[in-house]
Amino acid sequence: MKNLFNLSSLSVEEITAILDRAQQFSEGAKSDAAKGKVVASLFFEPSTRTQNSYSMAVMRLGGQVITFNTAVSSMTKGETFYDTVKVFESLGCDAAIIRHSENEYYNQLKNIKMPILSGGDGTGNHPTQSLLDLLTIRQEFGKFEGLKVCIVGDIVHSRVAHTDIEVMKRFGMEVYTSGPDEFKEDGFNYIDFDTAVKEMDVLILLRIQHERLESEMVMSKEDYNKQFGLNAERLAAMKDHAIIMHPAPFNRGVEIDDECVECSKSRIFKQMSNGVFVRMAAVERALLD
Repeated sequence: MKNLFNLSSLSVEEITAILDRAQQFSEGAKSDAAKGKVVASLFFEPSTRTQNSYSMAVMRLGGQVITFNTAVSSMTKGETFYDTVKVFESLGCDAAIIRHSENEYYNQLKNIKMPILSGGDGTGNHPTQSLLDLLTIRQEFGKFEGLKVCIVGDIVHSRVAHTDIEVMKRFGMEVYTSGPDEFKEDGFNYIDFDTAVKEMDVLILLRIQHERLESEMVMSKEDYNKQFGLNAERLAAMKDHAIIMHPAPFNRGVEIDDECVECSKSRIFKQMSNGVFVRMAAVERALLD
């Protein structure tokens, strides 16, 4: 059984194999790995891209998806997280895709026998987002070694940042962070944002995760945009070959201005397309084990 909880437990070779298969899917490769299979989509936090691209991935592999809605489930009657997942296993689901607000939620599911694919856990891990980030970067540059990447914004609350930083360093990339002092995290290389704009090969912008803040953000949205927002002036200062990425949802006029969202350097919507291919590779890996 091949679960996918995080990338830190996978070798560079295993990650590369997933990326290679995702690339094949992006070039038109077909698979019926999910034919006759039913996958449960269990999202205990809101999602647009991850949940629906996973569902698209399962369907493209020939399978079917059952989508769970917390608000109208028996969890409102006191059913536990574990028991909810166990229900879908007992119903005969062949795998489950799970997002949960608790870090390492999967430690509660050791008795579950069906494969589990993470759609993100708390502020800890988002393996398929980082895989699609890697795929997008590899498609652009043909390599990882030596590339300079800066992740900008709410680092402390971002499972994307935590997963990206760990895996990108293993692939030989120089990884920096930037953003307001309140969102800095010890142990990461901090760089001034305007310096990063001029020096980086890849800028990964993050939204402020207001739903995870214990109190109001110190900086106003207007001040954030002025100090850390990507605008036309900063866009013009980027290297000719540099690209812009964002895990989305993005907040226009805060971390990125309208004119930058779909500019020639933006790969934001390409990331979303690549998310389907990466998740096809992840689902195939889980179901064919």
